[in-house]
Amino acid sequence: MKLQTLDLSSSLKFINFDTALSSSIHGLNKPKFVTASSPSLTSRFKRLSIQCAVSFRPCIDIHKGKVKQIVGSTLQDSKDDESSLVTNFESDKSAGEYASLYKEDGLTGGHVIMLGADPLSNAAAIEALHAYPGGLQVGGGINSDNALSYIDEGASHVIVTSYVFNDGKMDLERLKDLVRVVGKERLVLDLSCRKKEGRYAIVTDRWQKFSDVYLDDKVLDFLANYADEFLVHGVDVEGKKLGIDEELVALLGKHSPIPVTYAGGVTVMADLERIKEAGMGRVDVTVGSALDIFGGNLAYRDVVAWHAQQQALTV
Repeated sequence: MKLQTLDLSSSLKFINFDTALSSSIHGLNKPKFVTASSPSLTSRFKRLSIQCAVSFRPCIDIHKGKVKQIVGSTLQDSKDDESSLVTNFESDKSAGEYASLYKEDGLTGGHVIMLGADPLSNAAAIEALHAYPGGLQVGGGINSDNALSYIDEGASHVIVTSYVFNDGKMDLERLKDLVRVVGKERLVLDLSCRKKEGRYAIVTDRWQKFSDVYLDDKVLDFLANYADEFLVHGVDVEGKKLGIDEELVALLGKHSPIPVTYAGGVTVMADLERIKEAGMGRVDVTVGSALDIFGGNLAYRDVVAWHAQQQALTV
């Protein structure tokens, strides 16, 4: 049975979640959810009823065609001014070589992120997709016009943030358009966030701009109707190797009705276990700057072995 999503007027281009959710409760724009057959609900019940395996999701971050690890919060909108850019690592290996490594190790659902919409980065991303067809997701500058082309190049999913959270607000029309183009089952929503007044606000435009959308159970339930997975960077700790944002992980583990991957702050192996515990075994993890393959001290092979151990726990 197909999921019937919120029946909101197509003329409402931007959405304020507090208003929309309040209206739904009081009968305006009433959501037409199917009950027991709802994919979101089924997914939630399924994930809560089994001993879930926590997966390590690898990453390939690309900047100007090179595989790099950059402190994401230092990226600027200006293509010319990079004086504040903090680069933790730049690899002499290609994006395709990293993709081949992940393929050899049987790691799926990795994220290829283009940190800039330039031809060199686009070419490097496509090289990675060709090296591991169906095994990687791709994000960075994705919109309804180009999303399908990346699927055609071998991406399993496209990852979207700024195109949907546009001008500080949720653009429901754009989100629905993406679902029409690539399908819910191939769409990942990047809900990367920063703390603002004690709550986690989704940030866009290279993580420089706060949106008016805050992560909570209602927002996660709403957005799960339009995506197959969530990807959430804890921007306040991402790339800084300062330890994980345990509060954010716990929020995701408690409230996300669909698969979700957390990124940010992993430094030592113990952080992986902390994510597993705080996320109640329901939150996957990405590790970047800390890995030795990206110049860090955490052994990639140890993380892969941990991942294999988690998969063995699946009931």
